[in-house]
Amino acid sequence: MFRRLLASSFLLICLSISAFAQKTDTLSITLENIKYPYPVKFFPIHTEGQDIRMAYMDIVPAQNANGRTVVLFHGKNFGGYYWANVIRALTAKGFRVVVPDQIGFGKSSKAFIHYSFHQLSRWNKALLDTLGIQKANILGHSMGGMLATRFALMYPQTIEKLLLEDPIGLEDYRQFVPYTTTEQQYKTELKATAESIKKYYQTSYFTAWKPEYDELVKIGAGVTGSADFPRYAKVAAMTFTMIYEQPVLYEFPNIIVPTTLFIGREDKTIVGKGLLSPEMQAAHGQYKLLGKQTAARIPKAKLIEFEGCGHIPHMEVTKEFITALLAAL
Repeated sequence: MFRRLLASSFLLICLSISAFAQKTDTLSITLENIKYPYPVKFFPIHTEGQDIRMAYMDIVPAQNANGRTVVLFHGKNFGGYYWANVIRALTAKGFRVVVPDQIGFGKSSKAFIHYSFHQLSRWNKALLDTLGIQKANILGHSMGGMLATRFALMYPQTIEKLLLEDPIGLEDYRQFVPYTTTEQQYKTELKATAESIKKYYQTSYFTAWKPEYDELVKIGAGVTGSADFPRYAKVAAMTFTMIYEQPVLYEFPNIIVPTTLFIGREDKTIVGKGLLSPEMQAAHGQYKLLGKQTAARIPKAKLIEFEGCGHIPHMEVTKEFITALLAAL
């Protein structure tokens, strides 16, 4: 009897420890418990009858201000937190750096609205206007590359240089990825786990895994334990639909600002890749080809490629990327 009681007590203690560990690993869907590398401010927005807010970092030059600004647009599965090394390098060279979390991402509101690259561009332009920034260099990674392209098409007078780091949307996914409704995608997003997210990051973003990448998984997976995760998943599905339904590649020839493409040659990103057969996956998402094709379509674009690098050069080959970035600026 005593042994059974002891065993039961031990089991309860283990379950309590497990529950506590799960609780401490859980993140809010607006990442209140994630410390960003620099102070975060909020830009208020009223849209579709809702008051929402857009998080951003505005970092002054560390020394010898050069009067120039770089704005960093993050990718779909990220927020401003993963730009820390790029921010340090830019501010050390005298640049002011503005890093928004787009609406629906990071510390910004997870609003149920119509998501469009046009609308996101307008909000970013309003933010820059509020900050008194009349001209800036725009660096967009992944989904941020699609947004940066739309921004450049809408506000060319605001852009000094357009810098695209492994942008998605270099192909029209509608032509080969089966259509899935936002509701169907929502059900898929709800199934996300720490294990599935890490596997996706390992196979989709990097050529070789490093321990420091675990922090990305911690943030990406932490929200799945939140009571508000269904809202997060719904917004993720809505922005998936935005990417699928709003291509920008047909307008690449209309870009009139100086443009540089930074491409990891081993990148094989496809939005909706899980919906494709292995044969179709192999036929698309080949950035070693797409980079050259895209550079040829954008007037006077420059192409910088990184060997042995996947989807996030600024993390996987940091020194090479920053050297190339500063040279392009």
